[in-house]
Amino acid sequence: MKVIVIGGTGHVGTYLVPRLVKAGHEVIVISRGNRKPYHSHPAWEKVELMQMDREAYEKKGIFGEAIRALCGEVVIDMICFEPQSAQQIVEALRDHVKHFLHCGTIWVHGHSVQVPTVETQPRAPFGDYGIKKAAIERYLLQEARQSGFPVTLLHPGHIVGPGWLPVNPVGNFNFEVFRRLAHGKTVILPNLGMETLHHVHADDVAQAFMKAIENREKAMGEAFHVVSGAALTLRGYAELMAEWFGREPELEFLPWEKWKNTVSEGDAAATWDHIAHSPNCSIEKAKKLIDYEPRYSSIDAVRDAVSWWMERNE
Repeated sequence: MKVIVIGGTGHVGTYLVPRLVKAGHEVIVISRGNRKPYHSHPAWEKVELMQMDREAYEKKGIFGEAIRALCGEVVIDMICFEPQSAQQIVEALRDHVKHFLHCGTIWVHGHSVQVPTVETQPRAPFGDYGIKKAAIERYLLQEARQSGFPVTLLHPGHIVGPGWLPVNPVGNFNFEVFRRLAHGKTVILPNLGMETLHHVHADDVAQAFMKAIENREKAMGEAFHVVSGAALTLRGYAELMAEWFGREPELEFLPWEKWKNTVSEGDAAATWDHIAHSPNCSIEKAKKLIDYEPRYSSIDAVRDAVSWWMERNE
């Protein structure tokens, strides 16, 4: 089939596009042309790369039409962040595509209530990103029910892998936390370190997209979590990383109001966003309907990413 991947040179696309080519699909990748794939692969020589600035095209009202003109049977949208963007492309592709796959986020849930969280849990998103992604999900699923639009939504957790800074054991992206664990230095965790993070390797996200395409009839009109098999507590995450580095974990704890003053304002904001959500999501639906089976546990996915940085003396 002809598959169009919008935003296909990002972290997930780096793994997804070679999988599509290997499966025998004709692949067109749409991007602004500002980024090369994170890793080279011979499959990219068989891919048609098209430069297209989505934001500029959408302002002119022609982005959806431009995608439709490519006559793809499958369209994968990795970079839709605005409800109006989803509406424009759906209106253009209605009756012109066999399968439309949207990359969402587990942030559509807001805070965890009953864990592991299942896809049917009522939505209570907060923050601009989560609220907009939940609105997109609501619109797309409504289109599936009312007009039969052939959509599947895949909601990844904290995507991680080589070339990408993982969310660390204090819930932000400061790589110094890993350095401190590696050298046996003290790491201070917020509260009791019992909030959760739910990582997923980029290649497992790519796997989920492939599985959804291969199981199209079961996947259409559905939303799936795409995460590892189990979430990590901040404390457990720190302990496992210290062990991997061959160190005893040196951990201390501070209540949030004191902890936030030990880091930069940006790091504190990132940590608060993660611990306020504390995701812990079920993948039973994806395993049952589309045969999704992540290869990487959360900690293995993170270690793969950290190894990549260590090899480059970072």
